[in-house]
Amino acid sequence: MIVVGGGIGGLGAAYALTRRGLAVRVLERAAAFGEVGAGIQLAPNCTRILDDYGLLDEAKSLGVLPDAMIMRDAVDGTELTRLDLRDLERRYGFPYLVIHRSDLHAMLLRACERAGVDLRTSQQVTACANTAGGASVTLAGGRVEEARVVIAADGLHSVARKLLVDDEPVSSAYVAYRGTTPTASGRAAEVDLSEVVVYVGPRCHFVHYGLRGGELLNQVAVFESPKARAGEEDWGTPDELDAAFAGTCDFVRGGLPDMWRDRWWRMYDRDPIMTWVDGSIALLGDAAHPPLQYIAQGAIMAIEDGWVLGEQVARHLGDGGWPAVLAAYQAVRPEHCRRVVTTSRAWGELWHLDGLARRQRNVLLRERDTYDYAFVDWLYGPTALDPADEPPMFTPIPLSSAKPDALTGTGG
Repeated sequence: MIVVGGGIGGLGAAYALTRRGLAVRVLERAAAFGEVGAGIQLAPNCTRILDDYGLLDEAKSLGVLPDAMIMRDAVDGTELTRLDLRDLERRYGFPYLVIHRSDLHAMLLRACERAGVDLRTSQQVTACANTAGGASVTLAGGRVEEARVVIAADGLHSVARKLLVDDEPVSSAYVAYRGTTPTASGRAAEVDLSEVVVYVGPRCHFVHYGLRGGELLNQVAVFESPKARAGEEDWGTPDELDAAFAGTCDFVRGGLPDMWRDRWWRMYDRDPIMTWVDGSIALLGDAAHPPLQYIAQGAIMAIEDGWVLGEQVARHLGDGGWPAVLAAYQAVRPEHCRRVVTTSRAWGELWHLDGLARRQRNVLLRERDTYDYAFVDWLYGPTALDPADEPPMFTPIPLSSAKPDALTGTGG
């Protein structure tokens, strides 16, 4: 098999397939395997898979197991709602973990090396095609490699996706700034690293949590760019960062100097597609379903894709061959990931409300019981292997249902 792309999704898939006895080659376009970014959140639907892979203890040693996830209002700093992550672990059987993206990637790379995956760098794939015996990839320079199956884990700008749909990434007009700082001194030393906290504000939000056993504080500032809305090319710049958070509370504004100001991440997704397989070529990860980050499931979906593919190999390869494996993968993953992509968009809108809608949201969030899991049961339970196993979605609560007499004194 060939896996195109050596990111978290590609390496996860390569490991899942190799452990099923398959010979897997990973083709990575960069000169070295690595990940760019900072922190990443791994919910129980992902740590369950890491445990199945025998990697959970290593992941725990590299990350932080927080006690609570808290949502606050970015304007006045007041608490809106929380999840007790220790109780959440009891409910779902596996922990909520935060980890540096590069540490997760390196852990998966080591697992692939131990398993005997053929890992190759400086391999830019320019085309994928079906063949009589399976599929092929064409590399820059013209060389062609063939395999029984090609898994395209080549990200937001996937080459293989063009076989299935002629679409383009969708700009949200939001941009993310990130920064990590040592927790030994300064502001970072005063932050409670047992908490994952998001401050939700008008057209902006701010996230912080600990990394690497509490040695680092990870902070993320996200905002809507007026320049992007105006159609300007140079958008998401540092001047916009400062302006976007000017009306937020002291704590949020105090984190802005820690942001890396020489780079920023414009936030794109794609509209969901329901067909991921073309002959012996299958999409995986962001090639199939790049989401916005609001429910922290992007990398998790990619890891789930690889795990499901490996499980379908175990179930179907011996009886129905690769057509049966890919059909079973196709039958279950697109609908789940469609839900995640669309919910991520809706959740982002909820976070960034202003005016009356913000006050209504705050009332409803404050009324939520800490131990109400109605909005995460569909995500955090076992990953479905069959469409019948996919749990029902949550029932949305209209903002208009907020009691009018509770809208006074709710933070403006």
